Amino acid sequence: MNRKIFKFFFAFFLIFQSESHAVNPSDFVQSAVNRASEILKQNISKDEKMGKIELIAEEVVDIKGIAYYSLGSHRKSLSAGKKEEYFKVFKKYFLKSFSSRLAQYSDPKIKVESQKKLNDKYTIVSSTLLATEKTPEVKLDWRIVTKNTDKPLIIDVVIEGVSLARVQREEFNSIIQNSNIDGLIKNLNEFADK
Repeated sequence: MNRKIFKFFFAFFLIFQSESHAVNPSDFVQSAVNRASEILKQNISKDEKMGKIELIAEEVVDIKGIAYYSLGSHRKSLSAGKKEEYFKVFKKYFLKSFSSRLAQYSDPKIKVESQKKLNDKYTIVSSTLLATEKTPEVKLDWRIVTKNTDKPLIIDVVIEGVSLARVQREEFNSIIQNSNIDGLIKNLNEFADK
């Protein structure tokens, strides 16, 4: 009898524990944008804001996934060493690009409205960047990697129907076709070092 009670409570504990650690993608996005908004409201320099936003980005964005997606089919032809070199510079480029764009806003208000599970790996979270006196309302869809329900990650943002990851992949493809992977790495380095 005691064994049955123990097994029941042990099973109940495991179920409860796994459910309590799963992160809801909508809550994840709302939390991430709220944290960024709090930083952008602070009376600190743009460089300090960018530094703090970069820390959030490293935590909530699948930078490696975006880096490799951006290479498209060119990824297959790269050596392990060249991939590593590319990823290193891509990360610097991405963090600077991401943080400098966000740092232009003083207090963005983003309202998360819904989520749609595409499959076991991805969920789309729909939201709206609320209008201000100077800017119109903007629809934002966040593509979230949910393979690990304990640690969802942002893999793409779709702004008014335009995928930032897809646009970047097309741009990178054009650079690689004109000046190969070394040309892309050079361009990313130049941007990151500005």
